[in-house]
Amino acid sequence: MTPFFSIIVVCFNAGDKLISTVKSILCQTCGDFEIIVKDAGSKDGSTQKLPSDARIRLYAGKDAGIYDGMNQALSRAEGRYVYFLNCGDSLHDPQVLEKVKAAILSAAAPGSAGAAQGAGNPEGGMIFYGDVIEMRTGQRVAANPEMDHFAMYRYLPCHQACFYDRALFLERQFNIELKVRADYEHFLWCIIRKKAGAAAMPLVIADYEGGGYSESEEGRRLSGKEHREIAKEYFTASERFLYRLYLIVSLQPLREKLANGRYTAAVYDRIKNAVYERRR
Repeated sequence: MTPFFSIIVVCFNAGDKLISTVKSILCQTCGDFEIIVKDAGSKDGSTQKLPSDARIRLYAGKDAGIYDGMNQALSRAEGRYVYFLNCGDSLHDPQVLEKVKAAILSAAAPGSAGAAQGAGNPEGGMIFYGDVIEMRTGQRVAANPEMDHFAMYRYLPCHQACFYDRALFLERQFNIELKVRADYEHFLWCIIRKKAGAAAMPLVIADYEGGGYSESEEGRRLSGKEHREIAKEYFTASERFLYRLYLIVSLQPLREKLANGRYTAAVYDRIKNAVYERRR
């Protein structure tokens, strides 16, 4: 029987983080899933500690990085919707998959507006997305309820908040030449080139650990470089100029510092969440 969800966990010497992440999936009230663990050759014994469950499939082998590992796992996925959960992250509560499945089925019901907003063009495939809790600050990071060009240029929901129609990966997987922005580029390809639909769900999907390479000083520099390269492929020169101008005028660098500050994140996120809530 085809599972509704294929949940992909990519790991390499992740220790107990792998186990806690997998357990957050196994405790879900909706059991209609498979878990694909793609291990890059761990030597810490973490994969031997995986719970015994028929829904877990472990594949071990070399890869060229996290996105290559995700691509290898995708080739083995069988579910209707694909979801990626990194080691150290966890599903927010045991009802997440049950709520997401209900939202997806409601949005797909004939004549129904659905529980998700902004569904767009489902004929090109669908991406359903929600919010995350940032563990470092304890704040809810709300995703933009509408995926217009400016929203996609500025900020996308992280992949721990997104459920992809698996068909979107059958035609094209992640570009492994990109080291930190391959998920961003693939999301743009889905919406702008493939004309997929994007639907926001008013749900917290995952607790996001953060603190990885992409958030280091070097990672941020590379992220900015890749963002500029990707933007040239998907946005016109006039769009890029206007969007950059708006971000400068609206003090985006300062707002980013406030959003990531230990003592300022709470106030910043409450204001942003209130704005997004009014737009839903």
